[in-house]
Amino acid sequence: MNLNVLMERGITGVMQTAARFYFGSDKGRAFIAKILPEIHKSAKLRKKHEQAGTHVPPFLIASIASQCNLRCTGCYARAGGGCGNLEAADDLSASEWEAVFSEAAGLGVSFILLAGGEPLTRPDVVKAASGFPNIIFPVFTNGTMMNDEYLGLFDLHRNLIPIISIEGDADATDRRRGGGVYAQAEAVMARLKEKNMLFGISVTVTRENVHIVTSDTFLSEQRDNGCGLVFFVEYVPVTEGTKELVLRSHDIYMLEENVAALKKRFSDMIIISFPGDEEAMGGCLASGRGFFHINSQGGAEPCPFSPFSTHNLKANSITEVLQSPFFRELREITANAGPHKGGCILFDRKEQVQSLL
Repeated sequence: MNLNVLMERGITGVMQTAARFYFGSDKGRAFIAKILPEIHKSAKLRKKHEQAGTHVPPFLIASIASQCNLRCTGCYARAGGGCGNLEAADDLSASEWEAVFSEAAGLGVSFILLAGGEPLTRPDVVKAASGFPNIIFPVFTNGTMMNDEYLGLFDLHRNLIPIISIEGDADATDRRRGGGVYAQAEAVMARLKEKNMLFGISVTVTRENVHIVTSDTFLSEQRDNGCGLVFFVEYVPVTEGTKELVLRSHDIYMLEENVAALKKRFSDMIIISFPGDEEAMGGCLASGRGFFHINSQGGAEPCPFSPFSTHNLKANSITEVLQSPFFRELREITANAGPHKGGCILFDRKEQVQSLL
């Protein structure tokens, strides 16, 4: 129950920050007024299921697309086989994703992070998500496909929150994502700011950029750009030959210290560090403890960095996934892992995870 209390406090903090961001916007205030009662209602549903013996996490991660228009260096989705190597025809249909969202809403899930591949290659699924105003959908996108139609959809349905992926400045972003990508991301952010829409950025933190992206200067620039959310994601070496990008112990310490300081200095922004913030939650949140990952073909995986599954949402319910022996054993592994600084516990124990399949 301590975990539930901590997560509820975190959700409350996120909503308070969003309310401050939208204080001067009519559409924003209307969104906050509608979503807050739904957030409380979902918390009560999760508590009800907890009392009945099933822990329902408030978050899910849904990789709704197996295709992407970019080839970013070190992409975990592509390296793990969840992007580019699959046939799009085998991905869950929009109606199947709609069924997943509906079940999640009924269980009390409050946030579903939409990822890929590039999620904007699936306008049918993004539109389906917009029909669940009681769930907040952060949409992690490279921004290059954010056209007028998408901007209109996100403006009309504020529960869809665009999260633009960048790597720091233009040089760092284009070096990893391709020439001109940063300029396109900046143009999208300018249009979102013009419409007074809450949006965020997602930054993969590596040994190369950790000093830059956790600086006051970088955060100030992003806030000036209109950004209200920042996700710091520690780089996991899923691609061979990229271990030199992994944060060392002193880099992780600096990341933790800087993020803690940034949260105090930029209290009007939502700043989340993954998996760094898990330490405050008593350890790894994967395998249904705080979230789990659904790949584009419906496979229920503990997290994006541990792409293994025994259940599929085409045939199994979310409840069956949460109660599965596989997830239960994974939660035991992470609970007994002992002190862990930086990186992904399950990624580091890949062979042990695979032995359970």
